[in-house]
Amino acid sequence: MHEESRTAASRRRFAEEARSERPDLSLLCLLVSAEADPELDDDGIDAAQIELDRLAGLLPYRPGGAREWAAALAELLGGRCGFMGTPADYQRLESSLLHEVLQRRRGLPILLSVVWIEVARRAGAPVYGVALPGHFIVGFGPRDEQVLTDPFAGGRLLTGEDAELLVAGSSGGTVSPSMLTPADPLNIVLRILNNIRAWAAARPERSDVALWAVELSLLLPSHPARLRYERAQLLVQRGDFLAGAAELETYADVVTTVEPTTADRVRDQARAARAMLN
Repeated sequence: MHEESRTAASRRRFAEEARSERPDLSLLCLLVSAEADPELDDDGIDAAQIELDRLAGLLPYRPGGAREWAAALAELLGGRCGFMGTPADYQRLESSLLHEVLQRRRGLPILLSVVWIEVARRAGAPVYGVALPGHFIVGFGPRDEQVLTDPFAGGRLLTGEDAELLVAGSSGGTVSPSMLTPADPLNIVLRILNNIRAWAAARPERSDVALWAVELSLLLPSHPARLRYERAQLLVQRGDFLAGAAELETYADVVTTVEPTTADRVRDQARAARAMLN
């Protein structure tokens, strides 16, 4: 299949999955990977899903309660398989791509957490993501018996004090009960895409990565309206002045009733983008 048509098909699949009744977190993450890696086709996506199935099959059968599940995942994924993170992983785009994380066994906290969640879910564990500010972790069990683990540290079990230190170190804040609730799969995907956008923003020569990350974010059912403005800026930056101007005008129409001054400024930017064609 031609690369452009394959990308369009992949994005349709991403949008459909994101709007399904129970979105498949691993599939959405792998479709994000497909944007970054043109060689990741349907067979490669299937192979990554099969690897998650294989890892789940290595877990003991229903080892016990939340703590036992957490310990079993840490022993398998962190211990036997060596999944963990290092500071250097924050500098690599591969650390945000699930198929690469499964191969390298290294990644950002949120991608390692996706591995933990998807392997544990397949084995029947009561597992979910926990979106702490600045550091994603994994929870097991109901709130009154909750056990927290840090996949970036190989699945280390966390005390309440450990969680407080993680949040204080990353954001300077404190842990609130709302932070410890299960993260929605679509919010996890949006956070992954935000990480990719941040990676690309620090590397202006990779505006191609920033653009597809924004465009995938816009396919999610719920996303910040300002992403349209970011997409418009990227289009102009990459020399697509007409498309960028049209997107700027669309964004201006969205915000004009609540932020009329902003809307006027954005329309001025649209006119400036069109003038670049002369």
